[in-house]
Amino acid sequence: MRKSEDSSGSGNTTINSVCTLDCPDACSLAVTLQKGKILKIDGSNQHATTGGYICAKVRRFGERVYGDARLHYPAVRNGSKGEGKFKRVGWDEALDTIAERITNIKNRWGAEAILPFSYGGSNGLLSQDTTDAQLFRLLGTSRLARTVCAAPTSAASQALYGKMPGVSYEDYPHAQLIILWGVNPSTSGIHLVRYIREAQKRGALLVVIDPRRTPLAHQADLHLAVKPGTDLPVALAIHRYLFENGLADEKFIANHTRGAQQLRSRAASWTISRAAQVADIDPDDLGRLADLYATSSPAVIRCGWGVERNRNGGNAVLSILALPAVCGKFGVRGGGYTMSNKSALSLSSNEWINAKEATTRVINMNHLGRALLDFDNPPIKMLFVYNCNPAVTMPDQNRVIKGLQRDDLFTIVFEQVMSDTARLADMVLPATTFLESYDIVQSYGPISLQLARPVIDTIEESRPNVEVFNELSRRLNLVSETQTDAELLLDVVEKMPTNISTDLLDKGIVVPPIDPCPIQFCHVFPRTTDRKVDLFPEQLAADNEIELYTYQCGPETNQYPLALISPASDKTINSILGELRDKLARLQICPSDAGVRGIQQGDTVRIFNDLGEVHCHVDINTGMRRGTVSLPKGLWKKNTLNGSTANALVSDSLTDLGHGACFNDARVEVTRMITAQYQDENVSLWISETSPHKP
Repeated sequence: MRKSEDSSGSGNTTINSVCTLDCPDACSLAVTLQKGKILKIDGSNQHATTGGYICAKVRRFGERVYGDARLHYPAVRNGSKGEGKFKRVGWDEALDTIAERITNIKNRWGAEAILPFSYGGSNGLLSQDTTDAQLFRLLGTSRLARTVCAAPTSAASQALYGKMPGVSYEDYPHAQLIILWGVNPSTSGIHLVRYIREAQKRGALLVVIDPRRTPLAHQADLHLAVKPGTDLPVALAIHRYLFENGLADEKFIANHTRGAQQLRSRAASWTISRAAQVADIDPDDLGRLADLYATSSPAVIRCGWGVERNRNGGNAVLSILALPAVCGKFGVRGGGYTMSNKSALSLSSNEWINAKEATTRVINMNHLGRALLDFDNPPIKMLFVYNCNPAVTMPDQNRVIKGLQRDDLFTIVFEQVMSDTARLADMVLPATTFLESYDIVQSYGPISLQLARPVIDTIEESRPNVEVFNELSRRLNLVSETQTDAELLLDVVEKMPTNISTDLLDKGIVVPPIDPCPIQFCHVFPRTTDRKVDLFPEQLAADNEIELYTYQCGPETNQYPLALISPASDKTINSILGELRDKLARLQICPSDAGVRGIQQGDTVRIFNDLGEVHCHVDINTGMRRGTVSLPKGLWKKNTLNGSTANALVSDSLTDLGHGACFNDARVEVTRMITAQYQDENVSLWISETSPHKP
C-alpha cells in the first residue's frame, strides 16, 4: 500500500485535488481527511473558473470509495455468468492467468481475437492511452474506435475549424445573446451557469434549443423545443435567413472562409416555415431566433453533445458551428462558439506511448454486440474492459449482454465497483479511483490542465491502470521494466512543452497562456491548412434529403411514433456512481401523449420497439414536448423493473459523421401495464396484462 501525501496522523487535513470525471469543467477539489479517511469532498479555489463549488454527484464520491459495491481484490467467476459470484485470488495468480490466456488465444486465433474495450471520458492522461495502449499495440490486438460519444462533434469541429479553441466560460458575461443548443449545463458543466446568469443580469438574452424544458429553459427568453433529429433543418433555415436577407457578413466570408456558396445552396430550400413545420415549433419563434442572432453582438453559441446523437448529428453540428462564421460573430469578446476545448493545449498521447499504432482491424465500439456475436475472422475470444461499463452504456443492449454471456468468451473487467458489466465477467480486477493515484486532468470546457495526486491510501488491493497494464506487458515479455504511476507522471510531464510542465509541477495547474482568455479570430484561429473556415467540407457533408431530418422518415414511425431520448442526469456521470442510485427510474412523458394512451401519473408502463422493452414507472411532465419521451442516461439494470435500460431500445446504426452512436434516434411506443402485485418496488413486478395504445 502506498501512503498518500499529508494524510497521516490524527485530526483533519484538507488536500487539493481535481475531479477526473467526464464533465467539461474538471473542478479543482478540496478533500478533507480525518485520520487518513475521506470526511468531505468540496470545491477548492485552485481553479478560479470552477470557483470553489462542485456538483452533488462528486460530493458523494466518497460513498463510491468506501461503498459496499467497491471491488477490493482480484477474483474469478465462481458460478454462471451474470450471477455475480466470484472467488478471491491473488494479483500474481490473476495476472499469470491473463497472460497465459492472452498467449494461448494469440497462438490459436491471432491477437486480433483480443478486444480491449474502454472509453476513458472519466480518466486523465495517465490512466488512459499510456501503458494500456502500449500493451495492446505491441500485442497487435483488434483496435477500438472510441465513438460512443463526441465522435460526430469532433469530426465536424475538425472539418470546419481544425478544432479551434472556443469561447471561454469567463467571457460569456460579455455576450448579448447566448444560445444553448443541445446542452444542459445544469447537469453537466455547472460552472457555466453562473456566467450565463451574470450575462443575463447585464442584459443578455438567453435562447435554449432542447426537446425538454431544462432548468435554464425555464429562465430563457426563448425556448425552441425541437423534435429530436431536426436540429439540422433548423440551423439551415437560419443560414438561409442570413443569406437571403443580406445579413451574412460577406467581408468575413470572403476573407476567412471557403465553401460559402455550397452552404448557401444547401440551405436554399429550408425556409423558416418549412423547418419549423419539420421541427414542430412555432415559425414565429424560429424567425425571432434568426433575427436575434443576426442583430445581436456579441453572440455566442454553446453547442452540446445532445445534437450529435442522431443519424444526421454530424451534419447538424456542422451547420450549427458554421453560423458564427456566416454571420461574422467572431473577433469580439463573448462572440463565437464553444464546443470541446480539449485540443486547446495541443497535447497528444502519441508523445508518450512507447509503441506505434498497429495496423490491425478496427472495431467500432457501438458495434460491440455484433462483434461479440457475429465476427468470425477471427472471433472475439477475450474482451478486456476498463474505464467503461458497456453492458449499460453501449447501444443495442440486449445483443451486447447476449454476447457477454458467451461461455467461450473470456471477459476481464478492471473496475472500481461491481458494475453490471463486472457481474458478467470471468475475472474482475480492482482499480483505484482518482483519489488514490496520480493523473493529469485536461478539461474540455475551461482551458486548463491540472495535477491529480493520491489523497488517500489505496483501498485494499486496488491498483492504478498504469501499473497493471505495465505488469502485464512485463509478464508477456513486451517490456523489461515496470513503472509506477508516479514515475510515468514524471516521464509524461517531461515530454510536454516547458511552459506547461513547469506550471503543472510547481502550481498543480496550467491555465491559458493568454490573459484575459483568448478571443476567436484575435488570439486563436482555425487550425486548418489555410487558417480558413471550411463551411462546406464536401468529404463529410451528406447531401441526401433523408439525412437532413430523420424524425418523419421510415415506416417505423407509424408503429413507433415516440422519440426516446436519454439525456444526462444529476445522479450519475454516464454510468459512474450508478451503484449509488437505488431508486427506480421514471419515464418522462408529456400530458397529451399520456392522455391518448390512458396513462396516469405513477403508472407502470412498457416502452418497446423491435429491439426490446423497458418496464418502469412514469411521470407526466409538462416540460416534455409532444412526441418525445425520456429516460436518463447511465441507468443500471437495477433502476428499471425488468432490468433493461433505454439502450435496449437503441439500434447500433451509426451517425453520418464520425460513426457515432444514435441514442436519440430510438423510436418507441409506450403502453400502460396493469400490475397484479408488488413484492418490492426495487426488485419484482408481476404483470397480468398490457393496455394497447388506442389513439
